[in-house]
Amino acid sequence: MTGEAREEPDVTDIEAIEAPDAADAAAEAPDAPPPIELTEAALEALLFVAERPLMRREIAAIAGTDRATVDARLGDLEVSLRDRGIRLLIDGDRVELATAAEGGALVARYVGADAVRLSPASLETLAIVAYRQPVTKGAVERIRGVDSDYTMRTLLHRRFIVELGRSEAPGRPFLYGTGFEFLERFGLTSLDEMPPLDIDVAARLAEEGGEPITEPLFPPDDSGTGAGVAPERED
Repeated sequence: MTGEAREEPDVTDIEAIEAPDAADAAAEAPDAPPPIELTEAALEALLFVAERPLMRREIAAIAGTDRATVDARLGDLEVSLRDRGIRLLIDGDRVELATAAEGGALVARYVGADAVRLSPASLETLAIVAYRQPVTKGAVERIRGVDSDYTMRTLLHRRFIVELGRSEAPGRPFLYGTGFEFLERFGLTSLDEMPPLDIDVAARLAEEGGEPITEPLFPPDDSGTGAGVAPERED
């Protein structure tokens, strides 16, 4: 030993060694585009050009911002669009823009498209899926009391319902829920706008369905849910 006094490192020096500052970390990270301010107008433009629903975390990654900012701007945009011809549709973590139900007839005339026509069987099946989701085809059939394979396939083809994953039940059957097409065609911006179920009907769905109810019984909706859907003629 030389007998020389050793200088204790300063606490700030240790912190600098163990945790380099953000600027150094950013310099060492792969090149990433700089953040873009997520204004309400910028968010509206992004959703307008998107060819599919966008996830909230996807929007955050694109803008280089956090989830809280995305949620705040979505809330602002939803309020701003309430009295306009475009609506913000929200389905869990996914969002997209769609035309308002009030303009449905005019838009349909312009594009030359007739309103989607659903049979009573399809409407019944769709209602069960909408209120009971996530639900298996077997649960739908138990509630209806009839085979629903053709009806379910028709609703899937028209994108009123979508596959959400698989159940943990034996055989791991598919779980189904409503898609954005359902919200658009019925003039809803989210499932929270669905009208409440009759108490007896709600109890029946809870007892006979094969999966637990994950959505609450929804509050009343004064606008109704039948916009854009007309009865289908039975062959």
